[in-house]
Amino acid sequence: MSRIASTSRTHVSRLKSVAGSALTASLRVRKHLWLGPALTTIVVAAVGWWTMRSVETSVKANLASQLQSLLNADVAGLELWLTDQRSETMALGEDDRVRQPAIELAAIAEQADASRRTADLLTSEALGQLREHITPWMEAHRVSGFVLINPDSLILASDLDIGIGDASIASLFEDKLVPVFAGETILIPPFKSKLIHPDIDGTARVGVPVMYLVAPVRNDDGEPIAALGLRIRPEEEFTSILSVAHAGQSGETYAFNREGVMITNSRFDEQLKENGMLPDEEHVRSLLNIQIRDPGVNLMTGKRPAKRRSEQPLTQMVARAIEGDAGVDVNGYRDYRGVPVVGAWTWLPDYQIGMATEFDAAEAFGPLNSIRTAFGVLTGLLIVTTLGLCGLTYYASHLDLKVRQAAIESRQLGQYSLDEKLGEGGMGVVYRAHHQMLHRPTALKLLHAERTDEQALVRFEREVQLTSQLTHPNTIAIYDYGHTAEGVFYYVMEYLNGFSLDSLIQKHGPQAEGRVIYILRQLCDSLSEAHQLGMIHRDVKPANIMLTQYGGLHDFVKLLDFGLVKPRDADQNTTLAGSLTGTPLYLSPEAIRHEPLDARSDLYAVGAVGYFLLTGTTVFEGRSIVDVCNDHVKTTPEKPSARLGRTIDEDLERLILSCLEKQKADRPESAAVLEQELASCQSAGSWTRSSAKTWWQTNIGDGQSPAEASPSRTSPEATIIASPTDEGFLRSTS
Repeated sequence: MSRIASTSRTHVSRLKSVAGSALTASLRVRKHLWLGPALTTIVVAAVGWWTMRSVETSVKANLASQLQSLLNADVAGLELWLTDQRSETMALGEDDRVRQPAIELAAIAEQADASRRTADLLTSEALGQLREHITPWMEAHRVSGFVLINPDSLILASDLDIGIGDASIASLFEDKLVPVFAGETILIPPFKSKLIHPDIDGTARVGVPVMYLVAPVRNDDGEPIAALGLRIRPEEEFTSILSVAHAGQSGETYAFNREGVMITNSRFDEQLKENGMLPDEEHVRSLLNIQIRDPGVNLMTGKRPAKRRSEQPLTQMVARAIEGDAGVDVNGYRDYRGVPVVGAWTWLPDYQIGMATEFDAAEAFGPLNSIRTAFGVLTGLLIVTTLGLCGLTYYASHLDLKVRQAAIESRQLGQYSLDEKLGEGGMGVVYRAHHQMLHRPTALKLLHAERTDEQALVRFEREVQLTSQLTHPNTIAIYDYGHTAEGVFYYVMEYLNGFSLDSLIQKHGPQAEGRVIYILRQLCDSLSEAHQLGMIHRDVKPANIMLTQYGGLHDFVKLLDFGLVKPRDADQNTTLAGSLTGTPLYLSPEAIRHEPLDARSDLYAVGAVGYFLLTGTTVFEGRSIVDVCNDHVKTTPEKPSARLGRTIDEDLERLILSCLEKQKADRPESAAVLEQELASCQSAGSWTRSSAKTWWQTNIGDGQSPAEASPSRTSPEATIIASPTDEGFLRSTS
């Protein structure tokens, strides 16, 4: 029968364990429901970020290639046109119909008196012959005019009479014509003419943009005697060539000189006029009127720059190009409008001009921005989903809490009915209860409804499992363990008719040596069994030790709260990283130092409890946890007799102080050895069962339970876990 009963209890225990594990798993799943979407969001964000970076790198590489190709095409087209123009200009300079009149005009200029030179040149037959030949050539080659200048910067001939015979006007070309008289054909980039010329609309004005192709004219000996310059309108073919190939709706290719002045027309002249960068006049164009400077803000959005135009720096692109650096920038920079653009640029040293291809970054990265937007929306939806599930999880947890609280308020847990609340601590609450069938009074400890998490359940179960292995009469007995369908975890223990040592000292002060020995011996008996099973209590303190009436005996000790018990070979410092487990007032030095603990660590606490019972005070009474912990580690305790100011049993004092030694090796070997030494103390027989009964009758009264007579009816459940850096103490409530 005994074997059958044992087997039955084992099966019931296993079923409870399985049910508890299932409920724990269910709680874990509900409370971590948000993890899936959260992890999905993280993974999608990581993959999306990597994908975006890859796409962005690819887009930028393709964009750089496209920009470079466009620029190369425009540069090639311009160079072909310039090469062709140079060849035709050179051929015209070598034509005898130009060369012979030029030789005659050079001779007239050299021989004529200065006062007669202009008239002689204008009336010379050679000028008429030269104009007669060049005029139809200019019409055929879309050239707007010509000029013939000798090495002294004197204008020998021109399509216009003005300026002929004058050296002051031609001196504007002096430094540029040196290569020509060395035999080269050159391009003079666009500049504003000092002479009156017809503009593109046919109106004669000063400052009209002109550019020249200049070739040498040689004498019969092959020596350059004059420079033939063909005047070209830069807004015609020169600008048109650069507008053949451009990117998208905002792309443009333009040229600039060494001063950073635009020497071709911009495609954004209307925008420049609207924003005041150009005068709003029909004949005004960006050609030679826009210096390519960075305004620092996007002028197209209506913002105004902080600096005047003359104080603004050249754009990043122009500054690098003038230094001779060709390159591509797809990360973006501001153009002369302040608009973020991407671009490619180069410098043509043969012509002393720079060229750039640019288009707006917003257009360039339009597809990429669409992908970014889509990814942002997807990520946002995942985040909202995760937050929603977090809210649902919180709401579900809140409902679980309400359900558990309702189950507790119904005062019915399984087969047990709750009677009155006896005490409450940080982890749970203790009720007086009774079994519905047996009507036996019990103490039912249940986990706080709001503390039902995985860590709390593990500790709660460990307390039950370890305590249930202990059978010594001085150890609290466990009757049952379970949970309700709502997830309220509880265990049932014997109801103790008594009060804690904490309450005893608070109400009655220091105790006689004989009674202290009487209590400590029973405490040692309870710990001896636990130590023999390889367990360390780790939280022996007055609040966890009850004095009861038990089976007709008085002052019967019961050791409670095995929530911090661990096997001796377990990791001693895993409860909370960097924190203390136990109550600082009764902690051993090795526990404070996070060193391995053994049974003698509990004996240190026994010595501290004995000190408290004898003197009514704790061993160390610092103002903070840090002070108390330092005292436990470094300070020698004051003798109880000195604290009391009177002599006490020397044997008992010696034993208590030996328990409080800093080194474990200097303490009693075991709880059993300590119990025997306590029994040998001089005052050991001064407190007997009869003495205990008399005290209870005197202080508690016959026929009255301690629960009715004493304001402190049960031990506190709370286990204190305090950080060494906390100020003050966390005390449990009796």
